[in-house]
Amino acid sequence: MKKFFPIIAFVAVALISLMMAGFAYFATQEAARIKFAATADDALNRIESRIDLHLSLLRSTRALFDASNGNISQPEFKAFFNALDVDSNFAGLRGIGFVRLVKTGDEAPVERDILRDHGVARQVYPATTQQWRAPVVLFEPLDPSSKASIGYDMFTDQVRRVAIEKAMADDQQHASGLVQIGKDTGAAQSFTGFFVFVRLNVETAPDVIDATRSSTAGLLYAAFRARDLFQTALSRTPLLPVNTEVYDGKVDADNLLFQSETPPVTTFGDRLLVTRKIIVAGRPWTILFRPTSAFSQPSSRAIPVMLGLFGLLLAGAIALVARYQERAYDAVSLLHETTEKSLIEKDLMLQEMKHRIKNSITRVLAIARQTASRATDVKEFSSSFSARLQAMAASQDMLTRSRWQKADLGDLLRIELGQVFGKELPDGILSGPEVLLDETTTQALGLTFHELATNALKYGEAGNSVGALRVDWSLEGRGRDRTLALNWREAGQKKLDVPAKTGFGTKLIDLNVTRELRGTIKRDFREDGLNVEIKVPLPA
Repeated sequence: MKKFFPIIAFVAVALISLMMAGFAYFATQEAARIKFAATADDALNRIESRIDLHLSLLRSTRALFDASNGNISQPEFKAFFNALDVDSNFAGLRGIGFVRLVKTGDEAPVERDILRDHGVARQVYPATTQQWRAPVVLFEPLDPSSKASIGYDMFTDQVRRVAIEKAMADDQQHASGLVQIGKDTGAAQSFTGFFVFVRLNVETAPDVIDATRSSTAGLLYAAFRARDLFQTALSRTPLLPVNTEVYDGKVDADNLLFQSETPPVTTFGDRLLVTRKIIVAGRPWTILFRPTSAFSQPSSRAIPVMLGLFGLLLAGAIALVARYQERAYDAVSLLHETTEKSLIEKDLMLQEMKHRIKNSITRVLAIARQTASRATDVKEFSSSFSARLQAMAASQDMLTRSRWQKADLGDLLRIELGQVFGKELPDGILSGPEVLLDETTTQALGLTFHELATNALKYGEAGNSVGALRVDWSLEGRGRDRTLALNWREAGQKKLDVPAKTGFGTKLIDLNVTRELRGTIKRDFREDGLNVEIKVPLPA
């Protein structure tokens, strides 16, 4: 218990300090969330107040029409609109208009009224298959960009039609969905906005529409430029540090009515995201508020950090004081452990050296015995035996340089082929990805490549030109199921026949591949040379 006291003291004090820092951090975050939620509600109130102001204008216009039972001429409507001073008082309002509601086929009276009020002979457009038509007959301000809207049948557009049909059913205001205003009428410039429709109460019902002006039935509407409307609402001083996104209905890129130009702060993520849902003229909107760089948290985030650091420093000081008493004991224990570990590692190294020397001697004796049984004289034995020992030595040298860890397959091929052909290999002979081999695979493949190269030098075209040889490899599978697939190709002009008997070199190759490495080897004697396919499983 005495030995672990410094750790226990440090952990206990550190945990208490971190808990205090955590409580302070969460209190800071909650305060920031509450503050920003209040800021978002302020922005929402500004938006709702601005929209209510504009909709009250539409109600006033409806009262004007009701007072005269819809009998308002174009000059009277223009005078009323000019008196409102829309540019100064109702920023974001594109204009106010009136659409006549008639059945399809009864457009002639409407076209006569357009000719009389505007001096333009214009047919109701576009063509429609709907039962009702709702052409624009009055609109202010009637500037050059909006004149094309006179005679336009709003009932042909599905988004407007849904709102009009709702307005026809009651006396309430009904907003349309998102609309590109000006696009359908061929205006030079279109903008994102929405309409609000309200039914005009008249003495004559729509089903029995009369041709005279006194019995006109229709709907008043207000067209809004969404960007101007929301910017005006949010630009009141003091400016609010919020990024605002307004969606018609659910949050979707296709439903975006407005997005603030000031970008949100990404460091908060969605932690301070405030979502509000409102109803505007019977239509649901979703508004998202995110903080901008101007938003300041009610308390500094440095306080929890400072508390945490102070607690860690205090815990560290307590632990160091307790640890000082155990320093001498720890030093002696560490020295003892280091000495024992060094002795164990030295013993393991000696055992490993004995094992490897024994394996190498066994392999050399086997190669000497087999080489001697096949040699016809001492010179042939010496040449073959020396070459095979050099192949083993090359593999051993590669493993020594890598501290008996891994050897690169490409480097192993270059060394073995260079020893046999006695020249630098041309570019393009070897191709394949990097493959690292362990000790057993390196030694076995080193001898295999030496024997294949020796046979190619003796019997193949590679003896005349090393460029006739191609070696490529690839890896198949993953993890513990990886397999090395190597193709050895010797190109030549003469056909190679299958040997009548199997020499020691061929047996050595087969033993190395099939028994030592548990792989497979296939030889294909073709018209244009020899193809050897070797597949060896690789350890994970």
